[in-house]
Amino acid sequence: MLTEHEIQRRLADALATPDQEPIQEIPTLSEYTNQPLRPAAVLIPMLRWNTTWHVLFTRRNANLPEHSGQVSFPGGRADPGDLSPEETALREAYEEIGLNPQDVKLLGRLRGFITITNYSVTPVVGVIPWPYTLIPAQSEVTRIFTIPLDWLADPANHEQVPHPAPGQNAPVMVTYFKQFDGEVLWGASARITLTMLNALKIK
Repeated sequence: MLTEHEIQRRLADALATPDQEPIQEIPTLSEYTNQPLRPAAVLIPMLRWNTTWHVLFTRRNANLPEHSGQVSFPGGRADPGDLSPEETALREAYEEIGLNPQDVKLLGRLRGFITITNYSVTPVVGVIPWPYTLIPAQSEVTRIFTIPLDWLADPANHEQVPHPAPGQNAPVMVTYFKQFDGEVLWGASARITLTMLNALKIK
């Protein structure tokens, strides 16, 4: 059984490997923008439901200016007063879905990720109690749902799909998961999910 302690250990081991350069959603992003990267963080909430590990996701409001309508993790841009990516992730999770920071047991980080929208994202993994009453901020989140970790880890449930990208002469490969409970996990959040699965050595 995958315990919290084992998750923590595997995350630490993954970060201790030599290659920890951030993963880039588009490898040539710097060639078509000279804007500085914007620091951000997301929380990857894990929970036990009926003895099975699940990962919690949100669907972003379709009216948001960036990543509108997409499946994502709670999170966002760092505020000047945030002291760490963990503080950013917990603050954003509280603002977006009403998750009390005191109810999150932080287990570690994942390798950084640079998005097509020029964010430098630090994914933070934490465990939350379940069941738990969550209240989505309707201006940002239209749905909260979970996907079983074993389903996410099944190679039959995800693939790489060519996708047009700004500044690129050829399509880039983007991760898409199959539809689950009416939702499609793809793009940056899907790639971060695969990074977590690899760090946890779940196949």
